[in-house]
Amino acid sequence: MSNASRSPSDIFNNEDSNTTANPHFDAVLAARLSRRNVLLGSASAAATTVLGSAALTGCATAGGAGNGASTLSAPLRSMGFAAVGKSLADKVVVPAGYNVQVIYALGDPLRATTPAFKNDGTDTDWESRAGDHHDGMEYFGLDAQGKPALNATTRALLAINHEATTDEKLSSFFIHANGGASTLPRPAAEVDKELAIHGLSVVEVSAQNGQWSFNAGSAFNRRVTTMTDVLIHGPARGSEHLVTKFSADATRARGTLNNCGTGKTPWGTFVSGEENWYGYFFRDAKDDERRGKKDKQVAALNRYGRKAGAASRHGWESAGSDDRFVRWNNGALGASASADYRNEMNTFGYVVEMDAYDSRQAVRKRTGLGRFAHESVSFAKPVAGQPVVAYMGDDARNEYMYKFVSAAKWDAADANPANRLATGDKYLDKGTLYVASFKDNGTGEWIELSMNNPIIAANPDFEFKSDADVAIFTRLAADAVSATKMDRPEWGGINPRNGEFYMTLTNNSNRTVDGDAGLDAANPRYYSDMKGSKESKGNVHGHIIRVAQANPADTSFKWDIYVFGAESDADKSRINLSNLTDANDLSSPDGLVFSEATGLCWIQTDDGAYTDKSNCMMLAAIPGQVGDGGKKTLAYKRTDGSEKRVDTFVGKAPTEDTLKRFLVGPKDCEITGLCETPDGKAMFINIQHPGETTKMADIGDASKYTSQWPANAGYGAGKRPRSATIVITKADGGVIGS
Repeated sequence: MSNASRSPSDIFNNEDSNTTANPHFDAVLAARLSRRNVLLGSASAAATTVLGSAALTGCATAGGAGNGASTLSAPLRSMGFAAVGKSLADKVVVPAGYNVQVIYALGDPLRATTPAFKNDGTDTDWESRAGDHHDGMEYFGLDAQGKPALNATTRALLAINHEATTDEKLSSFFIHANGGASTLPRPAAEVDKELAIHGLSVVEVSAQNGQWSFNAGSAFNRRVTTMTDVLIHGPARGSEHLVTKFSADATRARGTLNNCGTGKTPWGTFVSGEENWYGYFFRDAKDDERRGKKDKQVAALNRYGRKAGAASRHGWESAGSDDRFVRWNNGALGASASADYRNEMNTFGYVVEMDAYDSRQAVRKRTGLGRFAHESVSFAKPVAGQPVVAYMGDDARNEYMYKFVSAAKWDAADANPANRLATGDKYLDKGTLYVASFKDNGTGEWIELSMNNPIIAANPDFEFKSDADVAIFTRLAADAVSATKMDRPEWGGINPRNGEFYMTLTNNSNRTVDGDAGLDAANPRYYSDMKGSKESKGNVHGHIIRVAQANPADTSFKWDIYVFGAESDADKSRINLSNLTDANDLSSPDGLVFSEATGLCWIQTDDGAYTDKSNCMMLAAIPGQVGDGGKKTLAYKRTDGSEKRVDTFVGKAPTEDTLKRFLVGPKDCEITGLCETPDGKAMFINIQHPGETTKMADIGDASKYTSQWPANAGYGAGKRPRSATIVITKADGGVIGS
């Protein structure tokens, strides 16, 4: 969720806590190793241990993904639809010959005994209803007997994230009859609703005669909320920094929060990233003083966006003395960590793993994949005898890109295991986390984040005592090795044709020509953009970067920028570097999913800069490969008047045959989440927060809602807008995009 220009509550999602002045990693390595006696014999030996021999000898050629190459028999070489035009209409627009159905929306009952949704703010039983802000989503097939079936095309489970709420002045106003309380303390009954509409859904869907629906009485249907018991796994399990009143041994926690992007593991489970969770917590202005300002927890809380005295997003901590409310106050208020919730925020910010097929098994928080504002998780194609590799991004301004490499080597028998979450334990609890450093010559390095790295072990700015500390305070470890600050890394995807990894960099209003957030090769644009009379600066429209490696587990890579977001009429020498046209221009790329059926890359937007011209959209692309373009030099004036030149590497410019707009959503929405049937003939997409700029004061007047979707599309009661899942099919029954 990029929140480029959203409602007032979204300041809590617009995190900006990286104030480090990072030099390049090479300089850090030389400086710190020369002044600290931590070498294992010599600087070369230490660097080789941390980075691999390629770090010292030069980047290996990485033309493709080797064993991760696609097994697609016939990926699409052309797209058989006409580009959809821009739209400001309050509806979903798709090409001629395609059908759209709404199948699962906020408030829909997941139990046969749960009353139908009234959509007037009086509904209850939220633990048995669809949550809000549908986001990332994955497809899990079922056969006629209800058993897992990888190739099932007419019956399945959808596992769906419910990221956040549509709110203003604390309250999630569309789910409360009169809009809810706008001052503290918050009523307990309102907070209970809001606690329940976050989290995850599992819902059964099926098709008959080409029409899809969800089964409200399915035994598979499930909700995971902020209150659901979960297990802590990986290096941080048992850490002193995860001790709470709820779990004195730091092995358990409650709930998952602000879930954004998703992924599907090679062993068939659902993984979900916890993104902007920090704004839900509160600690009073005296908390630093109580902890002691030299306590490293103070530095960590600030680095993770939770300064003492800052307001929380919803004020949940104010709703009463019951434990379900008190836990959102993470001040050091008791005699010890086991007597309060000073560490509660440390139990969020992870990738969570769930078996969509088995509700008896508890969700796991996989701490080995690091703690930050997670979006999606992209798994490279597993190869027998090689580690499992997962790519991730930290969605905040000037944050980093990460990779996890499992300690265990892939066994093909684990593709269909008897116990899927136990298999997750095998591959995700032990391994090595890396952070990306992009060089200005089109190469890069994955830098190890562990106590084996002497820079982290001897870091003078933050004391790391164990790999548990690295897992919990990952951002500080990445700061220590001076990783490359990126323009909001959000969703990633693996190109099934060649194994290359793509990541959306949604936008960055803090990008500057010089300074701590100065331009670099991987983040090379600074410009001004006007939306009416409002001016925005930085990298307003974002871009998509891609990485190629000879082997996904390697520490070296090559990179270029696949496409730059821009308005079609923008300056082609500085802004519209990809020569986008009216048929494929875009702003703020966010969701990104490759189709396993067709090889198409689907790009979704969460935009605030271009929404005077079009609602958010989804485009289809036939991408090339890293290195199919060339180098480009951009020139800027520094504040002192001197010139700064930035070299970057730009992929081959897409044409209207290789990138075109497929869908435009209703007003105020974000297009997000995508999965499909294995044959590519049905595609599921989420429409998040339509009508979110509606004012709370207008809750009683439906004519003032900025959107009435999906009610205006004939789905459900009332007129209050609802996040929802849609399914797209082709009228002739063919493959989507063909």
